Amino acid sequence: MRRSLGRYWHLTALVAGMLLVMATGRASAQDSGVHWWEVIPGFGHQEKPRRASDEDLRARAEVLDDLRPDANPWRSDVMIEALEGAVQRYQSIVANGGWPMVPSTRRPEDDDQRAPLLRQRLMISGELSRKAASGFGYGYEDLEPAVRRFQHNNGLRATGRLDTSTLQALNVPAQARLAQLRVNLQRLRELTEQRIEDRYVLVNVAAFQLEAVEHHQVEFRHRVIAGKPERQTPAVRATIKAINFYPYWRVPESVAHLDLIPRLVKEPEYLAKEQIRVLTGTYNGPEVDPAQIDWRQADATKLRFRQDPGPQNALGLLRLDMPNEHGVYMHDTPMKPLFNQRSRAFSAGCVRVQDVFALAEWVARNEQGWEQPGRVQEILGAGQAFDLNLSRPVPVYFTYIKPAGGIQFRPDIYGRDGMRDVVASHERDPSDGPAPPWTLAP
Repeated sequence: MRRSLGRYWHLTALVAGMLLVMATGRASAQDSGVHWWEVIPGFGHQEKPRRASDEDLRARAEVLDDLRPDANPWRSDVMIEALEGAVQRYQSIVANGGWPMVPSTRRPEDDDQRAPLLRQRLMISGELSRKAASGFGYGYEDLEPAVRRFQHNNGLRATGRLDTSTLQALNVPAQARLAQLRVNLQRLRELTEQRIEDRYVLVNVAAFQLEAVEHHQVEFRHRVIAGKPERQTPAVRATIKAINFYPYWRVPESVAHLDLIPRLVKEPEYLAKEQIRVLTGTYNGPEVDPAQIDWRQADATKLRFRQDPGPQNALGLLRLDMPNEHGVYMHDTPMKPLFNQRSRAFSAGCVRVQDVFALAEWVARNEQGWEQPGRVQEILGAGQAFDLNLSRPVPVYFTYIKPAGGIQFRPDIYGRDGMRDVVASHERDPSDGPAPPWTLAP
């Protein structure tokens, strides 16, 4: 997994405590009805405690509702028809002049002046019905429920407030949204033109979610963490051929060069803390004493780094092996709190899956001896490395589709929608503020 070691996985001085959790947590976990590995906390930089603000408390109280609830998979005629209908609707919106821009302002007294523009904007895109709007006054407070609906439809936290991200989403031109719908409709058509297997996994990177499909129905959906904009998760068509329990992490050369070696210049003890071994030639080559290496002169092309299995491992306790030219795969993670974020572009290219053990149960259930639920937990409970090679491999697709069901949009985190020209050709009023960042290629 190509991943930044500098920020997203840092084993603290609690390593000994973690091992104690593994040793003593089994009995207590059995008593409480949970598995011992579920009490392992995530790792990360231990930042200086600060007093929680009202914004922090609201964010913690939020319940994510970002997974599509219906059983229709992306690769279906139902979704094609839904996007075709959205294209037709937005063609009509563009033909009628689009929608107004809502200016940004720091003065509360300007809210009433913005309310008519905001009301019109939300009526055109459908978050506010004309019947409801007819009974409103001129204040912003009447529009707050419609603003919440807009935020939900754009993958934003539904606060009801006109914050920066909401204003940016409101001010994406209708022409750009139409272009985005057309691009994603074409992507979906290409996916459905291929033979649709009876059983497969699809990861929608832009929506940060995964669906497990069987008999043309979605059986499970999972939140995922995808690659950062500078280390994108690629579009992939591959096959899950094995499930690796307690995997080693073979640090990719790019991560070693960009992240690990620069860190070792300042913190050579990091290897011991993270249980990472230094090897030469190959990942199974002779081990080298890191104390004998001048990290300022180290060459990532000649060294290999391999992290031992265990709770500190960047892959967590399980990996879904899917050989492909990009070297990416799906896996567990010790950084589970990151699944609580709405935008989950944190990895270095691989896909981290929430509740990955449940997904592994689904992947393996057609294997002999794995038909009944609980086999994955049994293997994990044994605490030993084990590889299940699948006799019935499962196809997997990594794709990039922005609308998340109905007419919902998501940020173009990788700038793949080609809307730069559309936005550039749109005449913006200076009072509109900066152009929305997700409409521009990086």
